[in-house]
Amino acid sequence: MPLFREETFGPVAAVIRARNAEDAIKLANDSEFGLGGNLWTGNIDRGRALARHIESGGVFINGMTTSDPRLPFGGVKHSGYGRELSIFGIREFVNIQTVWIGPAVRAQQTSAPSE
Repeated sequence: MPLFREETFGPVAAVIRARNAEDAIKLANDSEFGLGGNLWTGNIDRGRALARHIESGGVFINGMTTSDPRLPFGGVKHSGYGRELSIFGIREFVNIQTVWIGPAVRAQQTSAPSE
């Protein structure tokens, strides 16, 4: 179903039944996109462990995808590069100047040395 493979912004959802946690991770990662994912579980420790395997800019355990100025927000794959918000995002708006100086060059003699 196209809805399952696209980066869709609600209020819609594709519901696919996974055989187990490994299959659920495989299904979640089988996309060109990776902005945000949601994981619902009664076992928070297991949720944290599973979230590490999901290829997404953010994984929200027992909650909907959202942004908060205190947290970095952005995607991976075709959902973007880099982050906005938080200390990570503010650096995207800073212009840093680089000044590079090469090895010192000795002054060359222009006349014969005096005797």
